[in-house]
Amino acid sequence: MNLPQRINAFVKLGEFLSQFSNEIIQKKETVEHNAMFFEGFKHQLKLAEENNGWFTKENMAYAINGWANSLTPENLNKWLSEYNMEIAAPKNVAIIMAGNIPLVGFHDFLSVLISGHHALVKQSSNDKHLLPYLAKYLEFVEPKFKGTITFTDDKLDGFDAVIATGSNNTARYFEYYFKGKPSIIRNNRNSVAVLSGKESLEELQALSEDIFRYYGLGCRNVSKLFVPKNYNFELFFNAMYHWHPIIEKTKYANNYDYNKAVYLMSEFDMLENGFLMIKEDESYASPIATVFYEYYDTAEQLKEKLYSQKDAIQCIVSNGFIENEIAFGHTQKPQLWDYADDVDSIEFLLTI
Repeated sequence: MNLPQRINAFVKLGEFLSQFSNEIIQKKETVEHNAMFFEGFKHQLKLAEENNGWFTKENMAYAINGWANSLTPENLNKWLSEYNMEIAAPKNVAIIMAGNIPLVGFHDFLSVLISGHHALVKQSSNDKHLLPYLAKYLEFVEPKFKGTITFTDDKLDGFDAVIATGSNNTARYFEYYFKGKPSIIRNNRNSVAVLSGKESLEELQALSEDIFRYYGLGCRNVSKLFVPKNYNFELFFNAMYHWHPIIEKTKYANNYDYNKAVYLMSEFDMLENGFLMIKEDESYASPIATVFYEYYDTAEQLKEKLYSQKDAIQCIVSNGFIENEIAFGHTQKPQLWDYADDVDSIEFLLTI
């Protein structure tokens, strides 16, 4: 199977996914194998929501829309054009996936297969319904994928390289367990926003998407703000207000109530608006329904701090502050070439 065949198969998968990229699902007669797969994927979405309360219809549709938009001939060819996509022989690449947001491991799955290797996938129990079904669809639109994709719940065996994502604790275990294999090991990272105090209401409203999408569970979600001394949070809270229906989600509300009780009993200073709390804290990883903030003195000092702690940061959201910044509202809209932890997985896969 050559690269154009692999690209074409993923383009067809993107067309299939486009039917599910809105909360109102719309069947398209032009999509291949719809008679066999359309109703089945609707059922998988239902199972995914029942299995994981964070996987709401809205959030699954948002994730699927991102992939439907990415899996186009233009995007795939642009992404891969700078590489020599020839490999000596296919390798078995183990992929250990997280399960914090829907289809969070899809980029690794895509990268392994598009580069010509075989995928041995170990999924999180939190996100186990969608990808195996999409893999079956992929095998139907391109039968040469059959035999190149394996899902397992057992101990991983018979692999040549590994891409593993987990917490800081599991990452240390991965590094020890896979020390004899070529690997990409990812651990906890969080995203931050740098505010100057000159942001418009529209910019801060866009930032709310970076904070609340997927309930803040993704590594690309903003969990920490850096603000200048004497920053006034009034406009910030005004910009967040249109997300207030989020408190109607029971799991989110339970986390909000619990964390608020902890802060009050511990007599921590915090500000809240009924569905979001902000608390001054040097940490990057904030609990659900909470965003930490920290004051900075000068832009240069903050740049030095962020650079020194870059291994803890996934994205920096700002406007004209730093190189490779992400625009407000765009952390959950990564392109195919926006690699997690800034590690080029295609380059890695072409050299194993």
